[in-house]
Amino acid sequence: MADRLTQLQDTINQQAEHFCNSVGILQQYSTPSKFPGFDRIGTPQPHQPQEDYAALFATLIARCAKDIDTLIESLPSEESSQELQVASLSRLEQENQEAGKQLEEVVRQGEALLQRIQAALQDIAQSQLDMQNPASTAVLNINLNPTMTFKQENLSSTNSVPSNNVHQLSSSSPSSINQ
Repeated sequence: MADRLTQLQDTINQQAEHFCNSVGILQQYSTPSKFPGFDRIGTPQPHQPQEDYAALFATLIARCAKDIDTLIESLPSEESSQELQVASLSRLEQENQEAGKQLEEVVRQGEALLQRIQAALQDIAQSQLDMQNPASTAVLNINLNPTMTFKQENLSSTNSVPSNNVHQLSSSSPSSINQ
């Protein structure tokens, strides 16, 4: 939105256009005057449909003049002291600070919600991976916690005694597993 002076200038320009257009319409649709001693009997008069342009432009000009008066009244007066302007600016600054605090709170809440959503999505992805391939869970757990000790049981179809292998990770890479 433009400032008040720009609005006032635009409205004054619009008023000038209304005046110019009304004069143009009057010239276009008015009947020629007869001058004494000069008779143009042989020239036919063009008959154009007459609309109520006078009332239309009178309404437009009056409305535009009212808008101009309203804009002039809304301009700050010379009586407006510097103290009033400083008080108004300080009030606006305080409102701005309050709005800034509210915005910071909303951003903080949004970031907390984002973290919760990301954690939930990570849990969902982990659950889906666990259901798809149970063996991949051990690899993911190794990558997530490199100092974790886990126990792996292998069952052989030929003997019924399970073998117990305990693995301790010394680094974060899966290729460096010590037995």
